[in-house]
Amino acid sequence: MSRIKTHVKKGDQVVVIAGAAKGAQGTIIEVQPSKGRVIVEGVRMIKKTIKPSQEKPQGGFIEKEAPIHISNVKLATAPAKKTAAKKAGTAKTPKKKVEKNK
Repeated sequence: MSRIKTHVKKGDQVVVIAGAAKGAQGTIIEVQPSKGRVIVEGVRMIKKTIKPSQEKPQGGFIEKEAPIHISNVKLATAPAKKTAAKKAGTAKTPKKKVEKNK
């Protein structure tokens, strides 16, 4: 199984650029690369019905985040560019023109 590359990762600050939540900002809680979706904290809140259980004998509703498509988010802050040191001998130098004496 190959890894699917995404432009965001868990913990990134993002801005929603399309959809009903356009303009909302939040932190990524989960990335689902196989589905192409992300869950952003505080964005696209839905109410989910809970069946009665031992923990919640009355059942009820909970409010939680729903996933949005990964193409609808962009990084809120641009990542700092890496300034890697150039390796010795790899820098290309322009060729010098040889002048002919006439």
